[in-house]
Formats: sequence, structure tokens, C-alpha cells
Amino acid sequence: MPIYEYQCQSCGHEHEALQKLSAEPLITCPACSKPELMKKISAAGFRLKGGGWYETDFKSGAKKNVAGEAGGSSPEASKSGSCSSGGCGSC
Repeated sequence: MPIYEYQCQSCGHEHEALQKLSAEPLITCPACSKPELMKKISAAGFRLKGGGWYETDFKSGAKKNVAGEAGGSSPEASKSGSCSSGGCGSC
């Protein structure tokens, strides 16, 4: 669902709302209760739900970081302080 930004023309209060695409725009300001809320034009924001569809469906090979893994680094690599194996991600 997209996150829309609104701003009250009366008091200047800015508000974000998580709404369906089919939902009517908000008009009543939550701060001053006047019907002066206007939708701002901005980049669309959205929230992804689910168990990591990007991680499992669109990454391949060594780039996968499926939930439950520790990000590819082992405890031994973090103890030694070196990155000779290349598993730390900074090489």
C-alpha cells in the first residue's frame, strides 16, 4: 500500500497516511480538524509485506541472504578481525 503525504492549508500540519490506491483522499486535518488537508506531490512510498519475497525470488547465487542466515559472516571471521575469506562484504 502506498504512503501518501498530506499538508494542512490552515495550520501547516504535515501528515502521512497509509492508504489503498482506491481510497478517497483525506480532507480533515488531524491537528486542527479543519477540512483543509491537501495531498502533497512527492515520490510514492510503500511498505512490503511478507517473508522476504525479494530475497528468495529475485536474487541469485551468492547474493542470496535468506532469512535465518547471519548475513554471510561467520563468528570466526569476526573474531580474527581480518577479511581474508571475502565473506565480510567490504572486499
